[in-house]
Amino acid sequence: MEIVVRKLGRQPYEPIWQAMKAFTDQRDENTPDELWFVEHDPVFTQGQAGKAEHVLAPDDIPVVQVDRGGQVTYHGPGQLVVYLLIDVRRAGSGPRKVVSAIESAIVKTLDQLGVDSAYARPDAPGVYIDDAKIAALGLRFRKMRSYHGLSFNLDMDLEPFLRINPCGYAGMAVTQLKDHVSVMPKHSEAEERLLQCLLDELGYQSARFEAWQGEPSAALF
Repeated sequence: MEIVVRKLGRQPYEPIWQAMKAFTDQRDENTPDELWFVEHDPVFTQGQAGKAEHVLAPDDIPVVQVDRGGQVTYHGPGQLVVYLLIDVRRAGSGPRKVVSAIESAIVKTLDQLGVDSAYARPDAPGVYIDDAKIAALGLRFRKMRSYHGLSFNLDMDLEPFLRINPCGYAGMAVTQLKDHVSVMPKHSEAEERLLQCLLDELGYQSARFEAWQGEPSAALF
């Protein structure tokens, strides 16, 4: 099974969210699955179940109410975001299996990058190191087709996470890859390793790279 991979570069959040929804609405049983790799301008996104009290002091960073699961999180430069546009039924999977596969892929990516202490938690989706979240998950399934995805903190300004209760947990610590390795790998290496781990965990045999058809942007990272 093959999946299409697109590298979108750095993009504002809302146009990409709208593009995800449009893709999901328009796809049919023959549409190939896709992975979109992107880096976003600073933004807080609030999930469907999000409570306003978890947004403490957004100040100059916009807050966007979106249609994924979960509560509030932050996206910004130095964070790798991957959107998973998957026909879950066709893949013979299900929402819980997809979430577990994503978490496993991130844990294995971190292990390959020299961090062997990362783990998933059954009570709070995502990946953690010493009780600090390094990767967040938030998906939407429509007619068993997924969109939204994961965010993986590489080398970024973590201060905006102090302006929210990350994923609805007051005081939750947030961390990044840079703080757990002696030599920070190139972001492109982290991206390539995560891609391969996602392919392995989700059951794809190959990836076909295609250009992003939206507005032009700078290369990712």
